[in-house]
Amino acid sequence: MRRQRLDREVIAMRVARELRDGEVVNLGLGIPTLCSQFVPEDRAIMYHSESGVLNYGPMAEPGEEDVDLINAGGQFLALAAGMSFFHSADAFAMIRGGHIDTTVLGALQVSKRGDLANWMLPERGVGNVGGAMDLAAGARRMIIAMEHVDRNGGPKVVEECTYPLTGARCVDLIVTDIAVIAVAPQGLVLKEVAPGWTAADVQAETEPVLIAAPDLKDMEL
Repeated sequence: MRRQRLDREVIAMRVARELRDGEVVNLGLGIPTLCSQFVPEDRAIMYHSESGVLNYGPMAEPGEEDVDLINAGGQFLALAAGMSFFHSADAFAMIRGGHIDTTVLGALQVSKRGDLANWMLPERGVGNVGGAMDLAAGARRMIIAMEHVDRNGGPKVVEECTYPLTGARCVDLIVTDIAVIAVAPQGLVLKEVAPGWTAADVQAETEPVLIAAPDLKDMEL
């Protein structure tokens, strides 16, 4: 039986379990933007966007889109009680002032030390310096949400990042379509695996040696 990888929505659902009650959370492009759809009912999360909005909720339903209500990825947001709006410069001031508790970002590569590369693809000669560098420096905690390997099947969790860095030693937790990995002083700790996967399966798709947690388990949603 072929092992199944988790889809993007399930990765976002798993990440949402890591968000703490009362936190201010910034969501990056791609998979991270989906996290606002899966906030546990017993927690109040204040989502922040560089576009100048705080305390938003789920994305807008089809037919209810408002061009003035968007997140950092340009996706339409639904109106929510307590939403506030301000200049993008103020949104960045919140990041640089250390007011973001957790950021969830995508990645091209994450090293064994928690270095992050997510803004430039050298082989394509394209990149986008957005808010990620500010978040890498200013957010108190960083969670990476991504597929475990790239489109060519190459590892994205690597010994050393070969792409230009977004930030050094800034990643705390990695959630992929096959695993949950914590960045710890002793190395990368494999905490959870996707159903049907083993620690050996995950290791085969990961460059650095992983340390299996004593309580290693299947992912819980």
